[in-house]
Amino acid sequence: MLNIVFFGTPEFAKEFLKVLLKDKESGNYSNHPQPLLRKGGGAEICIKAVVCQPDKPVGRKKMITAPEVKVFALENNIPVLQPTNFKNQSIVDELKDLEPDLFVIVAYGKLIPQSILNIPKLGCVNVHPSLLPKYRGPSPIQSAILNQETESGVSIMLIDDKMDHGPILSQEIIKIDERETPESLRQKIINLGGPQLIKTIKAYVQGSIEPQEQDHEQATFCKILTREDGRINWQHSAKAIDAQIRALTPWPGTHTIWKRGEKEQTLKIHKAQISTRDIEPGKAEIEGKQLFIGTKTTALQILELQLEGSTVANAEAFILGHRDIDSVILV
Repeated sequence: MLNIVFFGTPEFAKEFLKVLLKDKESGNYSNHPQPLLRKGGGAEICIKAVVCQPDKPVGRKKMITAPEVKVFALENNIPVLQPTNFKNQSIVDELKDLEPDLFVIVAYGKLIPQSILNIPKLGCVNVHPSLLPKYRGPSPIQSAILNQETESGVSIMLIDDKMDHGPILSQEIIKIDERETPESLRQKIINLGGPQLIKTIKAYVQGSIEPQEQDHEQATFCKILTREDGRINWQHSAKAIDAQIRALTPWPGTHTIWKRGEKEQTLKIHKAQISTRDIEPGKAEIEGKQLFIGTKTTALQILELQLEGSTVANAEAFILGHRDIDSVILV
């Protein structure tokens, strides 16, 4: 029996927990008949507990909401721990009492101290949604799209004392399509990464996989995204701005400023596509029911947008109420 404690918080992490639970229930261990070579339990998975972040206020009404992982775990009678931090000895003792062979960590969302990572017998396995050592850090999915990469992937690794620095157990490559969004790429990662996680864990505990050190000289890093990252510079190419819009929707979103007389209003761009029109960078032009904004190269046709204080609208509906945007230079 392989005793696992799962660390994760959002919907993305829940999908990996589901795969682990499904594998446990199916009893599908026939692919790993060899005896255990590492010190620890057998390859049959037992989810001892889930660790996720505390419930948080969500939305305008600040309703206290449980993380997706917690909801799923409780529905499936899995014990849940929600420490505010790991400084309290009681949480350390609780984790030790579970006698875990392995921690599996997927988008937990907080730094886990080394004293906690030292608890499981076989170490800590982490799922990272990039081809490490590329895009270490908190926003690898968005960063890959933003930087117009043609491929991404899933890296399953052992955790050490540095961020996304540990040795690799397995990697799978994913093609990034021309119209990729974080949502679509995230789903590809889930579809591929779930079975990969099961296969990798079992191979690792059976001793048939050896961790491979990353090429640290090739490491690149991504950061926590902010609203300022979504400010559009119309002097950039249409291809770059289109990638920015796709990468940063829905969070933090992309926007530009419309100066309407003495008033400045934020105009969010939710969806666009590259056109063949040639328009001055930042200039908005209405043609019939279509709205275009110029860039350094060809113009973008704006498909969905949202003026500050209003709801999201398609271009046709927006034009009906805002024809004064025609010929305006957006900044």
